[in-house]
This record gives sequence, C-alpha cells and structure tokens, in this order.
Amino acid sequence: MEATTKDLRLHTRELLSATDRGEEVIITYRGKRRAKLVAWNEEQQHTEVRERNPAFGLWRAQDACSSQSVDDYVRAMRKPRELP
Repeated sequence: MEATTKDLRLHTRELLSATDRGEEVIITYRGKRRAKLVAWNEEQQHTEVRERNPAFGLWRAQDACSSQSVDDYVRAMRKPRELP
C-alpha cells in the first residue's frame, strides 16, 4: 500500500490498522518513496543481540581502548571533569 505524507498526517489510524493486518505502507513525499511503515514486532526486538558498538573500528588502534570495552571507554570520556 502507498500513502502520501498528507495521508499519514490525516489518516494515521487507518494506516496503523493496515500495518496491524500485516501490510507494509510505503510513505511517499512529492511522488518519491521516503519511508516504510511496518508493524512493530516485539519478539524480534528482544532477540537481536548487539555484539559490538559501531564505533569499535574507529578506535581499534587506541591503546587505552584495548584494555576495556568501547562502551566503558566512551563513558569515561564523557564524564564531567573534576576540579582539584
């Protein structure tokens, strides 16, 4: 099913009902496909396991990062500074 952005704004409930029935709704803007509206699958979201942070490859050569996980390294970098 295809719908315009105006349809999305004015007929949201009907489009969501279509996704509940298993349909995929393609949202178009000025005649070009821009987005796909699909039903939320709760079971699929819980089964996905995120193995690595996407930033892992950026810091592969960093010595400080090799001793800890990337997530811990980023958290340590984002901590506010403590003044002596």
